[in-house]
Amino acid sequence: MSPPEGAGPPAGLLLTGGRSSRMGRDKATIRLADGRSFAERAATLLGAVAAPVLEVGPGVSGLPSVLEDVPGSGPLAAVVAGWRALRRLGGSAPVPAAALVLACDLPLVAPELLACLAGWPDGADVVPLVAGRAQLCCARYGAASFERAGALLASGRRDLAALVAPEVTWLGADEIGELAGTITDADTPEELAALGLALSPG
Repeated sequence: MSPPEGAGPPAGLLLTGGRSSRMGRDKATIRLADGRSFAERAATLLGAVAAPVLEVGPGVSGLPSVLEDVPGSGPLAAVVAGWRALRRLGGSAPVPAAALVLACDLPLVAPELLACLAGWPDGADVVPLVAGRAQLCCARYGAASFERAGALLASGRRDLAALVAPEVTWLGADEIGELAGTITDADTPEELAALGLALSPG
């Protein structure tokens, strides 16, 4: 399914600040056989379809980076920090109409999927569904959703589920086909091994 044309590229937020407690090492800095880390690969993919692009985390991707007020406090806090930084970055420029959010621990995510998300109309929330599960850390959110994120965080929310607008567009297998299978995260050494990736021995 081809997305409707948008007016321009969305911004991008790369999330790299997770605790990685179940992996036992920082997932963002795991290196593929080509020498790139998970974070660096994700930064390249985001940069191809979004502008500007920021990392929210410790600065391991090569992108300009910002930190949450309390590092490691969850994806909603990361999104709030990233959106505020995008607003500051814009200066007198218009507020971004939308932004892609991508977690760094999706090492198989396809560039075609991100291009599909980026091409949706300005202002739309677009979230892939894989086996009925919303992929909230590989999605596009409109400015209105980001603008209410701070209030959600202040109310005690930490997850991204509350961020999704009621009029969200869900992308299931019928819309994105085999691309849905590229949204596979790796939270443990066993899950990482199951992906069959060629990793750097270093």
